[in-house]
Amino acid sequence: MKFSIIRSGVLLLGIFFSLLCGQISLAETPEEKGLAIVMEAERRDQGFGDLVSDMVMILRNKNGQESRREMANKVLEVQDDGDKSLSLFRTPRDIRGTALLTFSHKSGDDEQWLYLPALKRVKRINSRNKSGSFVGSEFSYEDISSQEVEEYTYKYLRDEELDGILHNQ
Repeated sequence: MKFSIIRSGVLLLGIFFSLLCGQISLAETPEEKGLAIVMEAERRDQGFGDLVSDMVMILRNKNGQESRREMANKVLEVQDDGDKSLSLFRTPRDIRGTALLTFSHKSGDDEQWLYLPALKRVKRINSRNKSGSFVGSEFSYEDISSQEVEEYTYKYLRDEELDGILHNQ
């Protein structure tokens, strides 16, 4: 009987240490946890297929004067790659009809073309010139394209409380 109790105790200790070691091995670095959060958000976002939206861009100069730019956006999800999007300006009159076509890729450079109706020309946006101003705004062409998970690094910073609830996962 003593042998059985000792054996059971050793077995329980073994199970306890196995569980403890399993928990330790599940611990993530801040970079791994940050990537895991972004990958989960990406997973939840997949499968939307397409979407259409209307946007208003309000530009303010240093004197506080505003100008509005209205545009329609269409996005098509591409399986196993990035997205295809088309932004078409409706107002103001001087840029009406200006369009930006973007093919975002998960890896490699995105492809972008800008249609300028006043010139009746399509201009390809060079991948080295993505930091250029988009239609006179503070946005760059890179800001306008899809943000692909694979193109960035991530780091989990902290848990925070919101409305009395601690959000940690």
